[in-house]
Amino acid sequence: MNRKYFVKFVSEPMNDVMKTIVGIACTARAIDDGHDVAVFFAAAGTRLLDPSYISQLNKEMGKGSDVVSQMMASIVSNATLYCSFASVKATLGVNEGDGALIVEDGDIKWSGPPGVIELSSESDVQLVY
Repeated sequence: MNRKYFVKFVSEPMNDVMKTIVGIACTARAIDDGHDVAVFFAAAGTRLLDPSYISQLNKEMGKGSDVVSQMMASIVSNATLYCSFASVKATLGVNEGDGALIVEDGDIKWSGPPGVIELSSESDVQLVY
């Protein structure tokens, strides 16, 4: 049965690296299982849009691993992505149009609390990391 998943990454991923990787894995699995997945990156969770941080997470999985990059590629390609640009600016120090994220600016729906409320109310399942 296809369900609507809403995944929000909001916590500082550096505080609990393994929880972050589990969240990425669960999101990728929901996509692989054929569910409709919306992902919102907010606050420090926007760090997951930084290519250098994803490289660090790969190293957590073992020397030469790129499993986190693979899962993030699936998420970027197959989920509907939402993000708070104010959070990107505050966390990563980049501006819209800088091309500094793992996804093109035009492939993200920029939103804030109204988007979070709408996505959570429309979903069948919510996961927060």
